[in-house]
Amino acid sequence: MMTTDAPAETRKISRKPARLRRRQDFVRASKTGARFSARLFTLQMAGRSAPEDGAAPAEARFGFTVTKKVAGAVGRNRIRRRLKEALRVSGDLGARAGRDYVFVARRGALDASFADIVTQMAEGFARLDERHAANSRRKQKDRPAAS
Repeated sequence: MMTTDAPAETRKISRKPARLRRRQDFVRASKTGARFSARLFTLQMAGRSAPEDGAAPAEARFGFTVTKKVAGAVGRNRIRRRLKEALRVSGDLGARAGRDYVFVARRGALDASFADIVTQMAEGFARLDERHAANSRRKQKDRPAAS
């Protein structure tokens, strides 16, 4: 039986987050998106276009990348499972709808405490949201006034 070092108050049951499945989505987040580097992972974010019918933006989607440099197959799978579970039990931690997020894991994620993973995820989402808001304000300011 496997135990987790997740704090008891964090252990709430929630559904699985939506996943990125296509390579094209991972590449888009890598090339065009904002980036936040933490000790345990790098978090990349890319926005998606809004639905044309005026509906609310689709839910946030998440992808996980763990390269062979980080660990062997068993270690890579364990890191991926830990990141997914931290995201699931913490309820997306402020991830915004209509955006794609990619976690690129580092070796430290294998041995880090569960609380550290959750804390760095929350910090990453907050920082990327701040950057996105600042960039959109800057873009609006640079646009000429409509006549």
